[in-house]
Amino acid sequence: MTADAVLWIELLLRQFPELLTELAPAYRSPSAPRATPSGAHRAPAGPTRAEREEALRAEQAHGLTPSGARTSPLRLHISDAVRDITDGVIELDEAVHDRLRLPRPRREQVAGRLLRVAGLLDRAAGDDVLLAHVRDEVRRMARRCTRALGGAEPVVRVSGRCPWCDSVSLRAFPARRAVLCVNPACRCADRACDCRTDPAHRHAWSEGAWVRLAAESGADLAELTASTADTARREGGR
Repeated sequence: MTADAVLWIELLLRQFPELLTELAPAYRSPSAPRATPSGAHRAPAGPTRAEREEALRAEQAHGLTPSGARTSPLRLHISDAVRDITDGVIELDEAVHDRLRLPRPRREQVAGRLLRVAGLLDRAAGDDVLLAHVRDEVRRMARRCTRALGGAEPVVRVSGRCPWCDSVSLRAFPARRAVLCVNPACRCADRACDCRTDPAHRHAWSEGAWVRLAAESGADLAELTASTADTARREGGR
């Protein structure tokens, strides 16, 4: 569960800034105004960077869109996702500290809180209930973030057979830097792995285990690494 939680935290750390970018769309630079026909009235300049940041802070803190003709409307599904994830990360950070009997965590941005939670996973490893809660929450928030950004998580088919169920069901998820067996009936031999008890969980191989996976499954390691890297670059360039 610890490795799985880390994968979801890393995905959320990469995608949440993209969500904030969607929340506060960029404007054309005032230094390069659009050409206007002779005699036509020039359109008002877009808001400055400081004004955009102020609008974003107001939206995040209060769910408000500042009034005025200079502010671009913000999409509700994006702002809802930002509030949900922000609140969820705060609650998770506080829950982890409370469960581990640590002082109340200091105020911090979403990324800082996620890194703080990740840094406590080793201490939480002895508490299966807490670890499962962390994994489930960061998985939920990462998936919410992916949906709000308007795309499904990219998947790459992996050659070879799953070492556990012998089916051709290995799939790479470049955003998570992980390979999963998507066969619902697959169960690994690790008693600590949630694939044995949770129908929604799939056994995962993080990037550090790909060499062993390739040897056991017959997959082509070079092909796996290249295809996932290419997919990640294409997704990041959108």
